[in-house]
Amino acid sequence: MKNRLLALFAFIVLFSFVPFANAATPRQQTSKTTKSATQAPRHGLSGTWAPANGAGDGIQANGVKAMPNDGKPEHQPPYTAYGLQAFKSHHALEGADAVLPGFYDDPRDKCEPLGFPRMNFYNLRETQILQNEYKTAMLYEYGTAWRVIWTDGRPLPKLAQGGVLINGEVKEPRYYGYSVGKWLDDTTLQIDTIGMMGEDRVWLDTAGRPISDQLHVVEILHRVDRDRLEWSVTIDDPKMYTRPWVAMDKFPMKLEDPHTDVMEQYCSPIEMEKYNTLFGNPASGPGSRPQGK
Repeated sequence: MKNRLLALFAFIVLFSFVPFANAATPRQQTSKTTKSATQAPRHGLSGTWAPANGAGDGIQANGVKAMPNDGKPEHQPPYTAYGLQAFKSHHALEGADAVLPGFYDDPRDKCEPLGFPRMNFYNLRETQILQNEYKTAMLYEYGTAWRVIWTDGRPLPKLAQGGVLINGEVKEPRYYGYSVGKWLDDTTLQIDTIGMMGEDRVWLDTAGRPISDQLHVVEILHRVDRDRLEWSVTIDDPKMYTRPWVAMDKFPMKLEDPHTDVMEQYCSPIEMEKYNTLFGNPASGPGSRPQGK
């Protein structure tokens, strides 16, 4: 009888704890699964990214996001004397120093390549990032343009007269420069870029800030978690500015559905000509025509 009672007691104890054990296991698994699904992958930036606060946040019409040309003293870049002279020689359609349509001279409006880093500051919308073990490719929506960032351990080229020095050979400047990247930690990529076109070919932003062939751009791409990316850009151009300054400060991007079909967005010479004829040329309006014509 005693043995039967002990067996019955053991049976009751065992099955009293089984539900709790089974109930705890799914919770533990769910917690691990949730953490794994939301955390940023190691050395992973691939995906289609868009401004987290909406497409309008990436337009940056008044100038770079962290330093817009809005007339506020704190948003005035630290120009050198030559840099200020170069800025005043530019006639932009946007910003506190904007000119009237018909008097602007933005290279973009001749459908010249935007170049880098302006590509980060003009209609920054859906941006695709593709990676392998040697390089990272960044595909921009505007102009269907792309950049290649080498992550194979090669050094950043050195500036040379007329371009950059690579393996003892001078290479020509490029609209999008020469970029190398290195991982600062598991989720943060630093990109250094030099060798861009000079001030006669490209602007920094839509407000007409200048850059020169001495420009060195440092980008920090930090993947906060699976769905969020922060993008920072620092401008270092001793010819135009007395010190480095931040143009984008942790600009938030969100991960898009991988099946997203990114639309085309081009500068069309025909469309620009039509705009200038109808709106841009102050001499083309009805009031400018001679009487009786």
